[in-house]
Amino acid sequence: MKLVLVVFIFLVQTLHSQNSTITSLDSSNILEVVNSTFLGNEKRNYYGNSLPDKLDVIWKHNLGGGKTTISRRSGEKMWFGSGWTGQPLLVLENNHPYVIQGTYSHKLKKIDAENGKLVWDYDFGDVIKGSGSIWINPSPDSLADALVITQGSRLGYGKYLDNPLVHSFRGISYFSGKELWRHNCRQTASYSRDVDGSALFINDTGYLAFENSYFTAFDPSVKGRIEADMIYKPQIYQQILLYNDSDRVRHRGNLVSESSPCLLGGRIYTASGTGHVYGYNLKKKVIDWDFFVGSDIDGSAIVTRDSCLLISVEKQYIDGQGGVLKLNPRYEPKNAVEWYLPTGNVDFAGWEGGVIGSCSVNDQTNVFLGRKIGVVSALDNYMYVFEYDNINVDSGKVDGPNLEHKYYQPKLLFKYNIHKSISTPIIIGNRILACGYGGCYLFEFDYDMNFKLLDHIALGEVESTPFSYYGKVYIGSRNGFLYCLGRKD
Repeated sequence: MKLVLVVFIFLVQTLHSQNSTITSLDSSNILEVVNSTFLGNEKRNYYGNSLPDKLDVIWKHNLGGGKTTISRRSGEKMWFGSGWTGQPLLVLENNHPYVIQGTYSHKLKKIDAENGKLVWDYDFGDVIKGSGSIWINPSPDSLADALVITQGSRLGYGKYLDNPLVHSFRGISYFSGKELWRHNCRQTASYSRDVDGSALFINDTGYLAFENSYFTAFDPSVKGRIEADMIYKPQIYQQILLYNDSDRVRHRGNLVSESSPCLLGGRIYTASGTGHVYGYNLKKKVIDWDFFVGSDIDGSAIVTRDSCLLISVEKQYIDGQGGVLKLNPRYEPKNAVEWYLPTGNVDFAGWEGGVIGSCSVNDQTNVFLGRKIGVVSALDNYMYVFEYDNINVDSGKVDGPNLEHKYYQPKLLFKYNIHKSISTPIIIGNRILACGYGGCYLFEFDYDMNFKLLDHIALGEVESTPFSYYGKVYIGSRNGFLYCLGRKD
């Protein structure tokens, strides 16, 4: 039988997302992509619409485990569950929720979010760490290319950096779980050819910096793909290398771009492991803003309501402490710092301190009007809650990351020991969920910023970032499982 589709796509302005999209595919299939990318949207500041008051296990799904090749010298390792950044994507089909989750078992999975049952899986051939993104096709020819999941992985089990073909970035059909195209992330001076970041889509173009340090503009569509060497490849519009000779001297091969780009004004901002925060001018198609801090930056740049960026800073390669920078990109990079929040040094898993994950803000679900709140989890065991638009003048200035300048700090509202963490905490309304190597901690606070711990659950080592929708939290762990948490009764 011939399939006839009538497709309508329109934007819906709601509380929970500025780019939430409802797609009608004939009269019987209504879709809503709730969070289409890591941290929800183009500003990386949406994490769901409500958090529960309990963290009971409603269901759990076995994500499995898989082997990954570290290097010729280090051999291989077996990893389980999901890791950094690992945030699930949520799609509603006729109001029925489904989760898209990358796994360490090499599989990208579509899972029924009501009961945890598998719908389909697709094998990448290596560990999947980062979160995917979903491109909504405005004019699909069929269901197969209506929603395209773009997902990265490690370079391929049994492969090494000098392998000629590393297809660590692929396009997968949301409906069928079939491959639509794959991209070869070619070798550079970077010691990685993985893909951890989540693509940003503007109309029909995707933007993402791969771990080989190429900032790439590409066509995610099936119509634009190119057939070559028995596979389909996406059309690449532009690639810009995000390092220079001095970066190679300072960082050697650690020129890895792992963050997810954000959109602010007429620029796309992407943080790099070379220690730069780059601003790509969409009109000129060049990088015309470059803030240099020098550390290894893995976290994504987060857009705030006052049109600034929150940047995670690791301890590596800098003389000072790691922490969080607030940058105002309306100024030249040398004058862009508004404040700095330093965190403690620590020797853990090869890291020296600072922040590996990203910040979150309450901009999308602000229940206390006027209180612009940010939260971050650091390697020093602490979760920090602060007012990102309120400088604490009374505490004086602190040394910046490189000990070259002194900066004010933001007003600190709350600090709590959650053990070490590289996960991104989420803030929704007056609740915060922070996960890490000590499990997941759920907090509630009032207008006077009195905080209390509502619940805690030990789920093994949690590196992934949670997402919460109508009181149900979806979070993966390195213990091998994806969990749905909430009030069981």
